[in-house]
Amino acid sequence: MRHNHSLLLLSFLIGFSVFSQDKRARDLGIKIGVFETGELNAITDVKGVTIGHKTLIQGENIRTGVTAIIPHQKNLYQYKVPAAIYIGNGFGKLTGYSQVKELGNIETPIILTNTLNVPVAAEALISYTLNQKENHEVRSVNAVVGETNDGYLNDIRGRHLKEKDVFEAIENAKEGPVAEGNVGAGTGTVCFGFKGGIGTSSRKIPEALGGYTVGVLVQTNFGGVLEINGVPVGQELKKFIYDNITLNNVDGSCMIVVITDAPLHSRNLERVAKRAMLGLAKTGGIASNGSGDYVIALSVNEDNIKSISLDSKLYQSTILKNEAMTPVFLATIEATEEAIINSLFAAETMKGRNKRIIESIPKERVIELMKKHKRIK
Repeated sequence: MRHNHSLLLLSFLIGFSVFSQDKRARDLGIKIGVFETGELNAITDVKGVTIGHKTLIQGENIRTGVTAIIPHQKNLYQYKVPAAIYIGNGFGKLTGYSQVKELGNIETPIILTNTLNVPVAAEALISYTLNQKENHEVRSVNAVVGETNDGYLNDIRGRHLKEKDVFEAIENAKEGPVAEGNVGAGTGTVCFGFKGGIGTSSRKIPEALGGYTVGVLVQTNFGGVLEINGVPVGQELKKFIYDNITLNNVDGSCMIVVITDAPLHSRNLERVAKRAMLGLAKTGGIASNGSGDYVIALSVNEDNIKSISLDSKLYQSTILKNEAMTPVFLATIEATEEAIINSLFAAETMKGRNKRIIESIPKERVIELMKKHKRIK
């Protein structure tokens, strides 16, 4: 019992965040965008989507983990989903890009982790897919794994993630509220000089404009000059360094996953993915030379999933017209922006490798600035 209490205390001290209604931007009075959120304001507002985390916090130097995004609850290899990947800046190690680009679909869960654990995560996804009973004849698997580099707080060279950790994240995936902040793939990340992490948000498009849901999940580990709902927070807090010679606190990476139930194929999903980068830009991110900024967008429209099953040789799905795409674009921009801010607000101060400490964003000070700039009452 004493050992368990110690673990709980350790988790508290180093910032193990979970979903909490008082840690999100909207619950603090910061309303981003014009569309309403889904019920949970999370990617799991899209029916069938489940999220799982495995967090590795051990000793003084291990601060990492894995996050699994499961688009639907059927066998993904047998019921592939339309997908696209957009590269905002390609300083990254995302696997599976070429086949998604060529064929326009995804056939595995999406795994997020750290840079040097991408190979083991891909191996785990391959094993997971081959082990499903319907896949006994499968000879090729296109594993999709994204990453950011958590090496500032984590002993990344130790490559501590194991296949069993990826399996656990997949097995733990569930509907409902999504844990944010210092969890899963966001355990050791840094964003705008503050503690980053996992964040999520969603938008419900009005019925008159289609009635679709767009959900976004982010793994934030990037920099720039932070803005929150148009307020120059980074400048006000002097949390960036620019002295007319150097611009620091800008490198890193951001993984963005966009899932919608709108009936889209890969061509328009790539257009959606591009808009997610506009949401990143609205937070002050600049996709710097050393940043790996990738967007994975997919549709889980039920008719599309049925149409793409392997026992059908023809696509029979309904596809949204180009002229109807603008509300989906706006919903994606808004949800991405808010997901990034939620990742900052949910994250807590963390001490990690070499006794380094990354402070959480000072929410009280941010609220003062929002009031100063008349963005909240």
